[in-house]
Amino acid sequence: MSTATPAAPVISAWTAISPFGHDRGSFADGIRTRTSPVSTLDTERWTRGPGETAATVPGFEPREFLGSKGTRAMNRVSGLAVAAAKHLLADIGVEPGDERDDIGFVLGTTTGSVQSMMDLTRASLTGDKPDHVEPAAVPGCVMNCAAGQAAIWHGLKGPNATIAAGRTTGPHALNYARRLLRTGRATRVLCGAAEEYSPARAWVEHHRRGGGDPVVIGEGCAMFLLEPAELRPPGRRVLGTLEGFESRVCLDGDLAGTVTVAVRKLLAAAGVAPEQVWAATGSGFTDSRGEPVETVALRSLFGDAAVDRVPPADLLGDTASASAMFQLAAVLSVAGSAGRAGAGHTVVTTCDDDGSVACTLLRLGEPA
Repeated sequence: MSTATPAAPVISAWTAISPFGHDRGSFADGIRTRTSPVSTLDTERWTRGPGETAATVPGFEPREFLGSKGTRAMNRVSGLAVAAAKHLLADIGVEPGDERDDIGFVLGTTTGSVQSMMDLTRASLTGDKPDHVEPAAVPGCVMNCAAGQAAIWHGLKGPNATIAAGRTTGPHALNYARRLLRTGRATRVLCGAAEEYSPARAWVEHHRRGGGDPVVIGEGCAMFLLEPAELRPPGRRVLGTLEGFESRVCLDGDLAGTVTVAVRKLLAAAGVAPEQVWAATGSGFTDSRGEPVETVALRSLFGDAAVDRVPPADLLGDTASASAMFQLAAVLSVAGSAGRAGAGHTVVTTCDDDGSVACTLLRLGEPA
């Protein structure tokens, strides 16, 4: 399915809470230096998981980061989303306490908080009665809890949506936000994706992969402001323009071939030649044979120089549904330091082991 449109929205601000740190600058510095944020888990903070290392946001606890009010039962993924939205809204001049019915909120996630779900299930099985559980813990088990809490916390009364599409969540969330703007349902949209580290998520992922060597679990939230270029206030610089989206499903086992077909369709719909692509980057996905299928496809399409300009998303560990959003943030970090505003296109791809493929085309700088 291809949905290119001439009225493409722009990205004019972004932030990231990541294993590199609590703000956009920390993320950009970590990406540009290609520093690994993976570390040994603190056994005093975390119960035992399948592995001894992870890429966690340093020193992040929702109650300490956001204050005691309203955070007693807030889970980690909700805290990451609320904190990222707080940073981004401050960057664009929205004051705390302002209620805005013109700002939408779109958040991608895999399932929400796996730890909250497991904790509630355990409580229902070990309590005197199944219903002897903490009532305040129930909302945290719902997949759209993080998006809802972020909107309530910041007074965002525009459309609120949660997108769950595995590792391809990022491009789908951006396309959903673009449709909200295109149809006039929102003037601006905060669009991001969030995943938490937890022992429960680590164990689920470990068993889902067959129980082999433990995967390094990453966490964080990357978030972007999307708005029509003509409604951008004076002084707010355009960082990139969303010019296309494409998604496919691999039915023949050739995932690299499906990525190639999707990217070619994406470029053709936007009228962009491969030589106009400055950077092409994938989500770091490898298939059951250990082959980096996205990298293979992108190198065949664009060559080594374009693919090697941006570090792969797996530098942060497995960030699941947030991988493509972190990759987009990495593109903007590298482009900003290279002075590439308005010069060239970038392609961000992602795929999942269920055969789904999605990709986004971004033109750096102002709309054409």
